[in-house]
Amino acid sequence: MTYQQPGNWSDPSWPPQQGQQDPGSPVSGQPIPQGYAAPMYPGYAPYPPSPPTNGMAIASLVCSLAGLATCISAPVGAILGHIARKQIRERGEGGDGLALAGIIVGWILTGLLVLLIAFYVVIIIIAINSESGTTY
Repeated sequence: MTYQQPGNWSDPSWPPQQGQQDPGSPVSGQPIPQGYAAPMYPGYAPYPPSPPTNGMAIASLVCSLAGLATCISAPVGAILGHIARKQIRERGEGGDGLALAGIIVGWILTGLLVLLIAFYVVIIIIAINSESGTTY
């Protein structure tokens, strides 16, 4: 027996309203069945399992973020991200967002690293070519 809940949908686990009696309750005189299984609702289908996350996509993001500290792993992370996105398209795996984030972060940090190196080179060239007015 199902009971009407607010909103006019029924659920067998909902307590009975006034005037209704649970046929399996001790009040009705019938024993409660043991090993009662939840009913299957028509039209209910469980979600399909999500595809596995590509490991190279995770490595891409980790290497790109580690580029903040090491500077050299940022381009490695960006390249791993490109490889991971190709594998994800071919295999139907998950992790495309991780790979894309690894590509973006990796190339931005690589660009900043190149600009920093260029800045240092320019400063060194200016320092070498400038004449020093002091004598020792």
